[in-house]
Amino acid sequence: MRHAIDLFKKVIVGYGIAKELGSITTELGLGRRVAIVTGAHVRRLIVEPLVGEHLRDFEVEVFVAESPTVDEATFLADPVGRFRPSAIVAIGGGKSIDVAKYIAYQLGLNYISVPTATSHDGIASPFASLRGFKTVYSVKAAPPIAVLADLELISKAPRRVALAGAGDLIGKIVAVRDWRLAHKLKGEYYGDYSASLALLSAKHVMTFSSTIAKGGIAGLRILVEGLISSSTAMCIAGSTRPASGSEHLFSHALDIVANYPALHGEQVGVGTILMSYLHGLNWRRIRKTLKKIGLPVTARELGVREEHIIEALTIAHKVRPDRYTILGEGGLTRDAAEEVALRTGVIGGDSKDSSR
Repeated sequence: MRHAIDLFKKVIVGYGIAKELGSITTELGLGRRVAIVTGAHVRRLIVEPLVGEHLRDFEVEVFVAESPTVDEATFLADPVGRFRPSAIVAIGGGKSIDVAKYIAYQLGLNYISVPTATSHDGIASPFASLRGFKTVYSVKAAPPIAVLADLELISKAPRRVALAGAGDLIGKIVAVRDWRLAHKLKGEYYGDYSASLALLSAKHVMTFSSTIAKGGIAGLRILVEGLISSSTAMCIAGSTRPASGSEHLFSHALDIVANYPALHGEQVGVGTILMSYLHGLNWRRIRKTLKKIGLPVTARELGVREEHIIEALTIAHKVRPDRYTILGEGGLTRDAAEEVALRTGVIGGDSKDSSR
């Protein structure tokens, strides 16, 4: 099998490093005409001061992404293209970064990722998660040429948003297991290195969950490095396989039945509990770790009805039929879905131990 491995050239993680954006852009030979894609709130608080103080030698145009949709990305691609930038810079959370990477891919431009939150591993991945495609899952784009993860900026994000990335990372435990299963039963390509790298990200979060739970810069650095590592795994694999399995299918299904009820990483965390149970993994430890970090572990904590959990479980296998997982090709019956959700405590109160 042949596939291309596209990787970023530079990753900088540190406190107050956003001010180096201009020098990094110059160092990478990206020109001096820059289009910045961001959100309205981030534009006011972060982008305008950054441009005024540290990008005075650049010709800069700022474009505000209103929503994480393909229509918004397509709409913005036109004025961005007319500006004729030499590079694009994404400054913000998942919405801004996904819109920017899609525009950069469509225009054939390099882009720099400057994340302001640790909500999911899209900060450096070569895939864009935008609503409005025929599918609800990510589509191929391109990785950033550089990532500047400023811990000072990231520390200003709401705690809930920051912690969501931990749920996304812990999900790799299931994603890699699903990938192995597809390789064994369906002959699908499996990359040991990229799988190991993704799994390392999950294990790192599990090991240092207490540090993450305390908050602060140390915990954020762990999350940032894990998210970048997961993104690298996807770059190496040439697909989202090492980072997205049945736990993500559950999250996407929940988006369908409950209309995007919670943060992506929160939903993936709950999906990881459910799918770990099906895989025969130590789902109790995963549940305990998510709870310790401060992430939802029940339907009520996600803000959804128990019926939504059951329905999402029964349709998750249909979200992406080409991606074989522990859910198989027929999925779960309603009775089976309800039993899994009850036994893991996602619905019905405290978790049940089937061995008792």
